[in-house]
Parts: sequence; C-alpha cells; structure tokens
Amino acid sequence: MNEVWKKPPVTLEAYRAMVGQEIGVSSWHLVDQNRINLYADVIEDHQFIHVDPERAKRETAFGTTVAHGFLTMSLLSIMSYEVMPVIAGTTMGVNYGFDKLRFVSPVRAGSRVRGRFRLVEAKLRKPKELQSHTNVTVEVEGGEKPALVADWIGLIYFA
Repeated sequence: MNEVWKKPPVTLEAYRAMVGQEIGVSSWHLVDQNRINLYADVIEDHQFIHVDPERAKRETAFGTTVAHGFLTMSLLSIMSYEVMPVIAGTTMGVNYGFDKLRFVSPVRAGSRVRGRFRLVEAKLRKPKELQSHTNVTVEVEGGEKPALVADWIGLIYFA
C-alpha cells in the first residue's frame, strides 16, 4: 500500500479548524516525455505539441513538448493524497468539480511540479456528507508562474 494512505486521521472538528490555512505542499512529481506519451494514449490526444519533441522544438514557442493541461490536473490526486489530512470515520471521498480552473503556464517535458493546498471551506451538506473547497496551485520547479490554479470541490462521506 502506498505510504500516503497511511496518515493518522484527524477529527472532523480538527479538519474544519484548518479552514483558511495552507495545509501543505506536495513532493515534486516528474512530468517526463514517457508520462506525457502514456497520457496521450489514454485520452487519445496525440497533438504534436505533446508527443513530437522535434516538431514542437521547431514549430512552437515552448522549445519542446508540453504536458496536456488535463495531465497536470490529474496529478492533483496524488498530490492531495500526500498533503490533505484523512478525516476519521471517512468511508470515501469523491470529486465534485471545480469552481475555477486555469492553466496559467505550460509544463514542459522534463519539468517537475508540486501542489500547494489551502483549505478554503469545509461545510456539512448532510449529517454524513462534507463539502470541502480547496485552493490548489501547481508550481513548476524553477518557474515564475504556476502551471495551474484551481478551486477544487470534494465531497467526503462518513459511516
């Protein structure tokens, strides 16, 4: 089992007390050409800016291939597992969506990215359902601008 799943749980009250705070920053994750190619295969998007380094170097301002924006977004899951606390009594968590999602700057092949998480809101919608809003910024190592900024909404269910 992945170590990120073995964090000690916090109480719901402790989680809700974190609203307004930066919860943490994930480790760096490599976005290399192999990862980009695998993602392109999964989503069947083989646009040259993602999968053809020579052409991307010749024909784009990026100088190389870049990750799909949705690949960068999909890395939010592992980053959140590393950072966000597990709430005691949780049976599952699901994505509910985004209030805002922007791809601010490209992630060039070979770059490393990490997520910075700030809990914005945690409110009970039902007695056993928590709606959690998290502001996430995905930073590119050595970059001046983030790759992505998002207001991410999740639903957390309790036994």
